[in-house]
Amino acid sequence: MRVIAGAAKKRRLKAPRGLKVRPTSDRVKEALFNILGPLVEGSNFLDLFAGTGSVGIEALSRGARRAVFVEKNIENINVIKENLSITGLGNGARLVCLSVAQALPLLGREGVKYELIFIDPPYFKGLVSGTLSGIARNGLLKPGGTVVVESSNKDLLPREAFFLRLFRQEKYGDTLLSFYQEFTTGEGK
Repeated sequence: MRVIAGAAKKRRLKAPRGLKVRPTSDRVKEALFNILGPLVEGSNFLDLFAGTGSVGIEALSRGARRAVFVEKNIENINVIKENLSITGLGNGARLVCLSVAQALPLLGREGVKYELIFIDPPYFKGLVSGTLSGIARNGLLKPGGTVVVESSNKDLLPREAFFLRLFRQEKYGDTLLSFYQEFTTGEGK
């Protein structure tokens, strides 16, 4: 696992021992950031179910202004801290050691809007719909922003959740990237 491009290009990242996390593969991460392209530069990036932090770190390496990592496991938070130290990208980072369900209202009260939000929950746990709804209910997505969900291509994802609508999906082996944006009630279905 490594940083693909940007300021910390080719830096190797650490992962916790055992099977506690399933880091986003370099192939999927590269494809994701090729799709996001110039949207990353200068963005506020929210990495939910952050694991090793590799996706948020990639965003910082590619010019995101700020990345917030939400991860409930303290061992994983320590790995993210190590990876930020390895890459020298800690200045633009904030770590939140809470469950995503606890973190979303907290972040919503702070009033920061995110241009890009990445969700990589444990597969087949039914966490995507509630997380998407929580993002919308707490006003975390900046108008015109994008939410990306990484999931198994066998996981059933909603076409809509609260005011978020699926607009694109890309498959990479067993992994599916699903892209959501906000729609208004006047748009119809």
